[in-house]
Amino acid sequence: MPRPLKEVVDRGFNVLLRGLPLEARLKLAYLKCHQHWPDFREPKRFSEMCQSLKLAHPDLGRYIDKIAVKQFVRDRIGEHYLIPTLYAGRSLPKVRDWPMPFVIKTSHTSGGNIFVREKPDWAKIEQQVTAFLAFDYSHASGETFYSDVPPGVLVEPLMGDGMTLPLDYKIFTFGGVPKAIQVDTDREHAHKRAFFDTAWNRIGIHCLYPDEPGTIERPSNLEEMLMVASALGRDFPFVRVDLYEIGGAVYFGELSFCPEAGMARIEPEEVEFEWGALWRAAAQSKG
Repeated sequence: MPRPLKEVVDRGFNVLLRGLPLEARLKLAYLKCHQHWPDFREPKRFSEMCQSLKLAHPDLGRYIDKIAVKQFVRDRIGEHYLIPTLYAGRSLPKVRDWPMPFVIKTSHTSGGNIFVREKPDWAKIEQQVTAFLAFDYSHASGETFYSDVPPGVLVEPLMGDGMTLPLDYKIFTFGGVPKAIQVDTDREHAHKRAFFDTAWNRIGIHCLYPDEPGTIERPSNLEEMLMVASALGRDFPFVRVDLYEIGGAVYFGELSFCPEAGMARIEPEEVEFEWGALWRAAAQSKG
């Protein structure tokens, strides 16, 4: 299908979905993405488990709120794993004398980051932040638990060299047991991705973005990263723990309970069933 036509069809499809009940919306969106009808009642695939979690609307607000989650991390593994907070509040403050470079985030969305490396255009930034704060991410993604997060603004230093974003290590944990590590590279310009097992062997999993063709060196703190992911993930049947390694230290990024909202194909398909089984087993063990 020609790209202009595809964009028109996609927009029409999204308009159609908005007026439907949540379960119907999720089923049609899932069918469009995965090319098969889902089973949310007895889910077997990882992506189906994500949709079932949305329908269950568990109490996850404090873990996905980018501001509130810092207290959970502080209590569980310690302050030194946290990126410093320059500001946290319901809106941008009047005084904005933060040292550059810094990043402005919203507490209740996935994405929506503004990277500031030079003299800010505050008029433009204010418009962006206002739009982000008004955005209903819970409805857009179907991740109902985001509706429990009050919109807010978080400002942090832009870690690393300030020019390029650090590698993002995303550790998939099931019942607190790390299973796979997704590494995202060049996230601002040409987003790519690679997967590794917990011994740092590259594995042939593909999801959403092109494969990173280059070599990604084993993190010097891999064992510590796995320990951190296990500690933060032990209360949940599944959670992805996002971490950074900067200047020889490990830093916490965020927790994700529905990676890509469960709407990105994971290949090979066997991984969907393997991770789905791990999720179900962990959920059963927790009663």
